[in-house]
Amino acid sequence: MKTKIDWEKPIRKMEQLLRLKSFPIAFKMLEKKEMLDEIPFIRRPGKKVSLCQLITQVRNFDWTVGADVEDFIGPVCPSIIGLSKLPEVGFYDGTFRNIVWTKTKKDAIKFEKSIPRLPTGKFEAVIMAPLVYNPFDPDIVLIYANPAQMMLLINALQFEDYEVMEFSCVGESSCSDAIVRCYESGKPSLTIPCYGERRYGHAQDEDLVMAVPTDKIEKAVKGLEALYRRGIRYPISYAGAESDLSSAYPGSYGSMSQLEFVRGNDNRLLVGVTGSIATGKSTVASMLEELGAPIIDFDILAREVVEPEEAAWKDIVEYFGKQVLNEDNSLDRKKISDIVFNDLEKRKKLESFTHPRIQERFITQLYEITQKDPNAIVQVVIPLLIEINLQYLFHKLLVVYTPQEMQVKRLAARDNITEAEALNILQSQISIEEKASYADYLIHNDKSIEDTRIQVEELWKELKKVQAEMNEKK
Repeated sequence: MKTKIDWEKPIRKMEQLLRLKSFPIAFKMLEKKEMLDEIPFIRRPGKKVSLCQLITQVRNFDWTVGADVEDFIGPVCPSIIGLSKLPEVGFYDGTFRNIVWTKTKKDAIKFEKSIPRLPTGKFEAVIMAPLVYNPFDPDIVLIYANPAQMMLLINALQFEDYEVMEFSCVGESSCSDAIVRCYESGKPSLTIPCYGERRYGHAQDEDLVMAVPTDKIEKAVKGLEALYRRGIRYPISYAGAESDLSSAYPGSYGSMSQLEFVRGNDNRLLVGVTGSIATGKSTVASMLEELGAPIIDFDILAREVVEPEEAAWKDIVEYFGKQVLNEDNSLDRKKISDIVFNDLEKRKKLESFTHPRIQERFITQLYEITQKDPNAIVQVVIPLLIEINLQYLFHKLLVVYTPQEMQVKRLAARDNITEAEALNILQSQISIEEKASYADYLIHNDKSIEDTRIQVEELWKELKKVQAEMNEKK
C-alpha cells in the first residue's frame, strides 16, 4: 500500500527522543480480509494466536502481521476489535470472567459489559507493522514505553492545545482500553498492559501502552522536540533527593527573578523579534528603529562573545579543538555549523558556552537603554528565540513571516547556494509556520517594501497602545 505520509522521519525522531526499545506499531482494521494480500512482506499466523502475540511479533520481532477471525485462539480477542461478536452463553452471563477474575458472576457480568469493543460487521481483518517502514497509513499507532517515557509523551501531546488526559483500565483485556478507546474518542489512550499481555505477549514489568491517533503523531514529535530544546529529555537525570535544587529547577521556577529583572518595574515594553532565515527580520527591525524602538541584536552579541580570547571562545576551542579556528584564531563558523548541524548533543554543548555570555551582554545593553529611557519600547532581535526558549522574557512576540518557497529563493540568492541546499538548511530549523503559531504579532514580509512598512507602522501604533494600557494597570 502506498502511504500518504512519509512516516519514517517522525517515527525515527520519536525513537531517538524517547529512546524507545521497541517499534511503534502501525495498526489498521481492514474491511475485507482479501486486503491482507495487498500488504508486502505480510506473515499470516501458522497457528491459533492471541492479539497480544501479534502485537509483540511486530514491536519486537520487526514483522508485518495480519489476521482474520479464523486465526484467533478464541472469541475474546476478535470480539474486541470487531471481527466477531462475543457469544452470549458463557460470557455475558459472567461464567468466563468468574472462573479467574471476579468473585461472583454478578461482578463478571459488570466486567464484561465494561470492556469497549469495536462494532461488528464493519471489519474482517487486522494488519500491523512497524510504522517506520511506511507499510501503510494506519488508523492508530501503538507505542510501548516505560512510565518516564510515557510522561514525556503526554507532556509532548499537551504542549500545544493543552487538555487533561483521562485514561482507564478495565483490568484483564486492557488492550481494549488502548485500541478501542482510541478508535472511539479520536484521542490518545494510555493503559497498563494486562496479565494476558505479559503472559502471552512478553510485555515487561515496566511497560505501559498508548494508542495514538495518526493525526496526533506529528504533534507528539513536535512537542517532544520543543521539550528537548527546553531541557526536558529522556532519560530524566536525577537532581537528588537531598540536593540543593536551586540550579536544577526549570525556568518557570528558577528564572522568575530573572524575568522580573528583565521586564523591570518602569514603563519599558520588551518585544522579542524573530523569524527564520531570509524572512527579513533585519528589514522590519530597522523600520521599527526608525519609529523609535532601540534594537538589541543577538546576532551581534553572538559574534562578540566568541571573539578570540573571550571566555566562550576558550570553552569552544577546548571542547571542539583547534580544528575550528581560522588562521587568525577567529572561529570558523561554517566548520562549527557543519559539526553541530545534525548532532543535538554537540549543538547543546555549543549553546552552553555561548548563551550565558550572550545573556550577560543582553542584560547590560538593556540596562543602558532603559536607564536613558524608562519608557522605551525595546526590540530584541533573536533568530533562534523559539529554539532556545526565550519567549517568556518578553511582553510581546513579533514573528516576521515569509512563505517557505520565498525563503528558499532568497537564501539561495543571498548565499550563492542551490535551492536544494537552501531548503536543507531551512528544514534543520523550526519551520516558519510553527514559529508563527507562537506570535502575538505577524509581519508578512513577502510583498513590497511599502507594504511591509505600512504593517510596521500599524504595529508601532498597537505597541504604543499596549504599553499605555500596561502602565495604567500599574
